[in-house]
Amino acid sequence: MPDLMANTNNGNYPIHIQSGRLDRIGEVAASCVKGRKAFVVTDSNVAPLYLGRATESLRNAGFKVATCTVPAGEPSKCRDILFMLFDQFYEAGISRSDVIVALGGGVVGDLTGFAAASYMRGCPLIQVPTTLLAQVDSSIGGKTGIDLPYGKNMVGAFYQPRAVLIDPAVLSTLTRIVMAEGMAEVLKYGCIRDRLLFESIEKGLSDLEWMIERCVRIKTTVVQNDEYDTGERMLLNFGHTIGHAIEKLMGFTGITHGEAVAIGMVYAARMGEKAGYTEEGTAKRIRSLLAKWHLPVHTELPVDEVFQAMMSDKKRLKGKIFYVFLSRIGEAAAMPIEEEQLLSLMKDVWNES
Repeated sequence: MPDLMANTNNGNYPIHIQSGRLDRIGEVAASCVKGRKAFVVTDSNVAPLYLGRATESLRNAGFKVATCTVPAGEPSKCRDILFMLFDQFYEAGISRSDVIVALGGGVVGDLTGFAAASYMRGCPLIQVPTTLLAQVDSSIGGKTGIDLPYGKNMVGAFYQPRAVLIDPAVLSTLTRIVMAEGMAEVLKYGCIRDRLLFESIEKGLSDLEWMIERCVRIKTTVVQNDEYDTGERMLLNFGHTIGHAIEKLMGFTGITHGEAVAIGMVYAARMGEKAGYTEEGTAKRIRSLLAKWHLPVHTELPVDEVFQAMMSDKKRLKGKIFYVFLSRIGEAAAMPIEEEQLLSLMKDVWNES
């Protein structure tokens, strides 16, 4: 499969998609930086599986390698872990000519990306996503950050990597739950931009590399057009406004990001139908496909609490809430909506089965 290129205002970088790419981290890193020190950040789930291969590849390419393994899970996206990474970068002698590698899922990618963006005002970063969600979404586009007690990804930076290495072979070690979480994001791309992708999954398509490439092409195109999330890139938030609120109310535990987004997409489609924005039957199709992947499609949380949690979300522009609605599968728009109208729509559909 040919490499893709992401073209942004802050530089262009390759996205490598191919089974076996994990063993070529050293080669890619050597082509990206002049320094010969590498720092690999991973988590406690990924380290036993892939950290050895990654460090071996880097050492074979002439790098002196240091590593840090953080606890797996969303709670690691916090201030304490971020500053711990800064300390370890310093102790390892990492400079702005060296490379920092994020080896893991979305948590590792967001956390490490923000650390790389901040340390010495920016160190070269390579994203090596090991979950489907990270491969199709969070590793591409330069969004990095950590959570605060009052919101998800409330502190961060737009910081593009030097390269992204996507190895579909590593997905074979994922649990069903983690794989399903990634499929929620794949289905999101089908909903907002790719009717063929959505319909192919409805028919039982299982070609992972094909799905990943289509999602990556959509993500890179959207990011190129709107690097700083003030226009077209908002479409990528379909299902996320309610999803993030659910995660926040649950303390970022007990529900995965993909599960929360799945719930958010169903409600967003129902709300769109109720408002007359969305083609009738769209929510039913989305709900049915999510259920096939054993993803949740509703929440028992009170609608007023979810709405209040949404009000601290970042999806605002010029003082207005911009909510992503579908017109039909494959077509979406970010529409300004008043708070009262949004709450009314949520209440209208909240208790539908």
